[in-house]
Amino acid sequence: MRAVVQRVAKASVTIDGEVKSSIGEGLLILVGIEDADTPEDIEWLSGKIVRMRIFEDEQGVMNRSVAEVGGDIIVVSQFTLHASTKKGNRPSYIKASKLDFAIPMYNQFVAQVERDLGKPVGTGIFGADMKVELLNDGPVTIVIDTKNRE
Repeated sequence: MRAVVQRVAKASVTIDGEVKSSIGEGLLILVGIEDADTPEDIEWLSGKIVRMRIFEDEQGVMNRSVAEVGGDIIVVSQFTLHASTKKGNRPSYIKASKLDFAIPMYNQFVAQVERDLGKPVGTGIFGADMKVELLNDGPVTIVIDTKNRE
């Protein structure tokens, strides 16, 4: 699994002109799934994100997690995170999982994040044409790949 984690002052997902999810302070997570992903990847990634200390403490040091600041999370599926640009100018998405594998894995990831955070999280709709808006706070943007564990 690959994730782009962005610390946000606010974020929202709009589908067909209707806001599906919106948050204030928290994290916007774009997640891409490949066939090699496992339930262990889901647990590791969710725990890493929820416990990651990227929010400022009283001294202005990034030393608090999204859970510690009471922040919210939106999780959006994004198969393009597995794009390969090695050949030519048209990205290949061959590593991105097909729907029959990706949708259950995405749903399991969302459920795991909710368990780890201790409250519901916002989502988009898998495969929909989504308009994602965010006000990146910092900016703080972190890319995580479960295959590298970094």
